[in-house]
Amino acid sequence: MNTRRDFIEESVGAMAGIAFVGCGLADAASVQAQTRRREVVMNGRRVKTVDVHAHCSVPEAMALMNLKVAPETLLMSKASDRIRAMDEQGIDVEALSINPYWYKADRDVARQLIRVQNEKLAEACAANPDRFVAFASVALQHPDLAAEQLEEGVKKYGLRGAGVGGSVNGEELADPKFHPFWAKAEQLGVLVFMHPQAAGAPADLQNRLKGSGGLGNVIGNPLETTIALSHLIFEGTLDQFPGLKICAAHGGGYLPSYAGRSDAGCVTFPDRARSRSRRSRRNISGSSISTRSSSPPRRYDTWWPKRGRARSLWAPTIRSRGRRPRWTISSARRG
Repeated sequence: MNTRRDFIEESVGAMAGIAFVGCGLADAASVQAQTRRREVVMNGRRVKTVDVHAHCSVPEAMALMNLKVAPETLLMSKASDRIRAMDEQGIDVEALSINPYWYKADRDVARQLIRVQNEKLAEACAANPDRFVAFASVALQHPDLAAEQLEEGVKKYGLRGAGVGGSVNGEELADPKFHPFWAKAEQLGVLVFMHPQAAGAPADLQNRLKGSGGLGNVIGNPLETTIALSHLIFEGTLDQFPGLKICAAHGGGYLPSYAGRSDAGCVTFPDRARSRSRRSRRNISGSSISTRSSSPPRRYDTWWPKRGRARSLWAPTIRSRGRRPRWTISSARRG
């Protein structure tokens, strides 16, 4: 009898070499497919829904770093299964992205790995152009190369932007060394989707976050995003590149909830902030992930009441809500 690992190794080649994987909280989710696509209606009108936070992996690229798709993260490997699940949740389009695992790769390996990933992403989108778009993967540890890869991804492969982590080998994305990448993203006018990594804040606080509760994910991941966005604001990166468009996963971390404190810090410690929080955060939007016990509308109405937020994190156990979103929200309700 084939094991789950055997199944993964045999089936991840489906859909142009892409495997759909989870994001910690969603790994155990399951979906019952239905034949008719669920429609999302707001104010009596059918709206188009976009899931901006949809993870996938490319096994061929992972093999370049002697890695494989972890069995516990695999959700499905066939596009048809994913599309049926999307139909049940009322998701019209998913923006595929790959969580960075290659930030320690040398330049030659990084170049080859990113090329393979972006080619596979483009093939997956071309196979179902009305259901999938994708963010290019880039090797941020080599900022000039990352800028080239972003431009190639957008102009050659038709990808819609870039997916990045919250830090790169302990270095903040606000470091001037990353300016070539930010400059290219601004020049192209594309969205940068930021997703936290376990190698960031969760690893730095490993001793504090160990124990019950999965705190490395539950607390560590949004904290990583909070730190990254705060540095981009207060180090002046968003002032230097005012045309940037950044969408941060998991509701932008804790930053929206503490926007008032960030603003107060600029007033109380003006010598410690190169930029004002309120002025710089207009570059940022957030993808929403909310459970029944949380209240994201308060956070988002405070930070970007007219922008709304993107439906986030493929999982039928997660619900998203909002008002007049720029990216319309898909509501994934519990059975």
